[in-house]
Amino acid sequence: MSAVIAAEAVKQDAVSAIAAAPIGPPHWLLAELTYRCPLHCAFCFNPVDFTQHDKELSTDDWLRVLREARALGAVQCGFSGGEPLQRDDLEILVAEARALGYYTNLLTSGIGFNEQRAEKLKAAGLDHIQLSFQDSTREVNDFLSSTRTFDLKRKAAASIKQHGWPMVMNCVIHRLNIDHIERIIELAVELDAQYLELANVQFYSWAQINRDQLLPTREQLQRAEEVTRCWREKLGSKMKLIFVVPDYYETRPKKCMNGWGNIFLTITPDGAALPCHTARMLPGMAFPNVRDSSVREIWYESEGFNRYRGTGWMKEPCVSCPEREKDYGGCRCQAYMLAQDPATADPVCDKSPYHAVVTGIVEQAQRRRSETEVKPLLFRTPLESKRLARPF
Repeated sequence: MSAVIAAEAVKQDAVSAIAAAPIGPPHWLLAELTYRCPLHCAFCFNPVDFTQHDKELSTDDWLRVLREARALGAVQCGFSGGEPLQRDDLEILVAEARALGYYTNLLTSGIGFNEQRAEKLKAAGLDHIQLSFQDSTREVNDFLSSTRTFDLKRKAAASIKQHGWPMVMNCVIHRLNIDHIERIIELAVELDAQYLELANVQFYSWAQINRDQLLPTREQLQRAEEVTRCWREKLGSKMKLIFVVPDYYETRPKKCMNGWGNIFLTITPDGAALPCHTARMLPGMAFPNVRDSSVREIWYESEGFNRYRGTGWMKEPCVSCPEREKDYGGCRCQAYMLAQDPATADPVCDKSPYHAVVTGIVEQAQRRRSETEVKPLLFRTPLESKRLARPF
């Protein structure tokens, strides 16, 4: 097939997808303010080549994005990174978002969340903070982030409570800490958290590189779910416990980002606009930049956002599947990583012709391996980012 014919086919697929799924406005704007971060987590969802995208949007750029997305219909705004507290203008952006009528959420490691920043963010009208921990003890938390930050996180948690924000705690769960679930929940109780998200790592970016070390066994997962269930009964309404199962242990994929280009709009630190935070990995995709296009043009007209909207792009087995509008074929990035085809059914689905790839990975995780068979973790650092090209 010639390049011209292939390009025309892609265009027609996008048109079909639009026709099959009328486009509503985005509801959630994720503002990834920076890839700079004091932590070096081995499961970070930032792109492996984040050092190649270091030309951050200016304050004025972000203010324009906030206004355009709100005018389009976005109602929630999450500020993330990297570590968003690395941006000196965070309070300015939060204040503008609040004035525009967004519900604002800060996703933070807590590093840099001192008393002065807390007071400024409270004055700016920040609604919600999600604080991440890596584990329940100083030793494991600091190992998994390759930093000495556990005590700083505890101070941040105390400050969040002191300033009247709800205490919302997140801990990414994986093979190296899943057996500590009970202690992690006890830490959340100690910190008087109202919510605790136990989010099993999903294998993208840095977590994909470290998958062999991070994927838990089925037995570990079952024990963790049982511990969580018991604590739910024990705590009742005092704390909401959310346990997210890793995709590889499912037989049906999740509706990724609630559908491609349906609810979520992600703006990266350098201004690229994405339907999800990992979409830039997909080959042959042209994603627009807010430096060059308005948010309206990006959301409604760009090929990058229209490529996998709705169901018009699908092929078998998704085309004839009665669940196609329930999960929209799953995750396009996962399909690319596991099957080298972003337009195929997510291999997590047991109807996918590539499902054996997932079952093979899971089977490998069940086998107990000696230390010599396990590769060392690769931590997210600028040096590693420069060394590693695209890993897939």
